Amino acid sequence: MVSNANHDHGMIESHPLEGTTYPPSAEFAASANINDPAVYWKAAEDPEAYWATQAKELHWHKPFTKTLDWSNPPFAKWFYDGEINVAYNCVDRHVEAGHGDRVAIHWEGEPGDTRKVTYEELLFEVKRAAVLLESLGVTAGDRVAIYMPMIPEAIVAMLAVVRLGAAHSVVFGGFSAESLRARIEDADAKLVITADGGYRKGKVSPLKPLVDEALALETGQKHNVKNVLVVKRGDNPVDMVADRDLWWHEEIAQVEAQHEAKGFNAENPLFILYTSGTTGKPKGILHTSGGYLTQAAYTHKNIFDLKPEVDVYWCTADIGWITGHSYLVYGPLANGATQVVYEGTPDTPDWGRWWSIIEKYGVTIFYTAPTAIRSFMKIGRQEVQKYDLSTIRVLGSVGEPINPEAWNWYHDVIGGGTAPIVDTWWQTETGAIMISPLPGLTSLKPGSAQVPIPGVTIDVVDDTGNHVGHGNGGLLVIQKPWPSMVRNIWGDPERFKETYWSQFGDQYFAGDGARLDDDGDIWLLGRVDDVMNVSGHRLSTAEIESALVGHTSVAESAVVGASDETTGQAVVAFVILKANQTELTEENAEAELKAHVAKHIGAIARPRQVFIVHELPKTRSGKIMRRLLRDAAEGRDIGDTTTLADTMVMQTISQRVRDERDAKK
Repeated sequence: MVSNANHDHGMIESHPLEGTTYPPSAEFAASANINDPAVYWKAAEDPEAYWATQAKELHWHKPFTKTLDWSNPPFAKWFYDGEINVAYNCVDRHVEAGHGDRVAIHWEGEPGDTRKVTYEELLFEVKRAAVLLESLGVTAGDRVAIYMPMIPEAIVAMLAVVRLGAAHSVVFGGFSAESLRARIEDADAKLVITADGGYRKGKVSPLKPLVDEALALETGQKHNVKNVLVVKRGDNPVDMVADRDLWWHEEIAQVEAQHEAKGFNAENPLFILYTSGTTGKPKGILHTSGGYLTQAAYTHKNIFDLKPEVDVYWCTADIGWITGHSYLVYGPLANGATQVVYEGTPDTPDWGRWWSIIEKYGVTIFYTAPTAIRSFMKIGRQEVQKYDLSTIRVLGSVGEPINPEAWNWYHDVIGGGTAPIVDTWWQTETGAIMISPLPGLTSLKPGSAQVPIPGVTIDVVDDTGNHVGHGNGGLLVIQKPWPSMVRNIWGDPERFKETYWSQFGDQYFAGDGARLDDDGDIWLLGRVDDVMNVSGHRLSTAEIESALVGHTSVAESAVVGASDETTGQAVVAFVILKANQTELTEENAEAELKAHVAKHIGAIARPRQVFIVHELPKTRSGKIMRRLLRDAAEGRDIGDTTTLADTMVMQTISQRVRDERDAKK
């Protein structure tokens, strides 16, 4: 998909790349969880009744009688007079139903160590962890920060927190101490759960030292963290602070696994997950319990056509992102699934690691990101063909639009030319999948997410909110409330209203562009604001610019997301150095500033390129024209520059980019 945002006309110019379609096989459709097209019109006829039916698939400590309160938009309440315990739904009820011996987690550590955790064993661990957290003063309404590698204890910790009616804030283990501190302070967490480290690319990446750094108070800073629980994973030497830090294994051995799960109101906060914002300050996306679990469980069961008695499911996401929350923890466990959890990277010890895991555990449903697929395409199919992937029956794609070339490679090489691909669109804010094929119903189009799920109403509109019609591009909006929707930005309801609901009234603006093809199917075109999508992770240009300007030698910066065949988008920075600084030269500045961004935000935000320039392209009013910088970074001819205060600036920058590109050839 080639696209160019043009906000002046309220449309998005796009060039369709549709090709062959793939209808479901008769055999697959016959046994699919959803194979009746009437589901769409039945759900559209009465969405609230449809979602109430799905919610009743869960266990309610107190059944709800009210489905949706939308009397004070954009603040929704779903199933708001009911009481539910999310952890009970994910563990206890499966054991009580006689499925305690079913494997919940096949865990694979990067070094090759493994653990098999049944639902009965998971319940035992969650109960003990809940008792331990209670003994440390965690009660309903509290917040707990979790900063952990991909180990079973991370999932146990999440479930134990929500079992108590508290909310967790999981912070991706690749984030820096500064990013962790900001999230701990904003959520006002009273407890941090971490590990000494986690394996990544053959070595242990430290985590506990970063927690110590995050909690080391400087002038004007404060937090209310009383304890730090530390899981021993990598035998890293760590400093344990007296009266604050506790070893998980020592403390949990002293408590009994006796804990009754109580019901909490359906709107009780479940978790806060921070995502980048255009102001530079991360947004604490608040999700609550009943509605979120309803849609996470429903979509996981039906979009992946889960058969929990026989399927082995694997989502490769990290728990630090929303995909890990919804489709590695809450969705699969609510459905009683057996799943794989892998700690490390796909290329350790070699590029066959993922495929060896699929072969080893007989994975039947596989959910990953286009970035990973494109990386494997570069390596070539010969690596994949060393392994038996014949158990795979459903593939999923998440995090960014998947280009048709990657879709076809994924379908043919990983799926054996038979497994349907569910190309899913959703966001941290939506909580669960919103647009996706249903594998037993939909004729698949490579590169298109296609249709909203039953019970969800989505449109593509121009800048004034008018439907663009088939064959046109525009802005993606969600027209009606949905169960797993974001409830608020933590502590900032005005920012919540301004960010998501100010442009089209009571309709949620997703910030993404999309096109409707001639059939009315949806093709995602990526972000239309200043938030980049790097390997499926949303990163704010403002946040990275703020980090760059925080360097003592930097006077000004502008950051854009440029197309990248591996990561979807890559961070490209244009930086002006202070005239009187002596620390950086043009020769050493790039490496220094890349490292600076990684330290202050995390490695995921490290720029692909940093260009030292003497001026940035600005309008006469002082606005930086990032569109022109993006054109330069992507090697396109620079368009109209007549609105610039200095029209020569872009010629100089473009030449600089071309010279570097030529030097690398």
